[in-house]
Amino acid sequence: QVHLVESGGGLVQPGGSLTLSCAASGFTEDNYAIGWFRQAPGKELEVLAAFNTADGTTHVQRSVRGRFAISRDRARSTVSLQMNSLTPEDTAVYYCAADRRLAFFFDMPTMNDGYWGQGTQVTVSS
Repeated sequence: QVHLVESGGGLVQPGGSLTLSCAASGFTEDNYAIGWFRQAPGKELEVLAAFNTADGTTHVQRSVRGRFAISRDRARSTVSLQMNSLTPEDTAVYYCAADRRLAFFFDMPTMNDGYWGQGTQVTVSS
């Protein structure tokens, strides 16, 4: 059974940085995609970045490209989201998600699809 557990959320000042981590378990081989979404109050789920374990490629949405980066520590089965130059508009609940298909991240999934962590709150405020 797949489990995803996020950590690293919290309060950060505008302009600051934060790194989120997602510990993944239950996958037996590198044939899945794993990445990050966020959902701000009153807004829809927004995809941020994805890592394809099958070929090691990364995908970062244009809206956060240049500020956010995704990386994977294969030995520790973790995927991290490095976030820089944060603004109050980045305030949201951030979710780690995974699926067998990379396309999952770009198909506007719901939380009934794929695998999801419990979410971690990120608040950007002075």
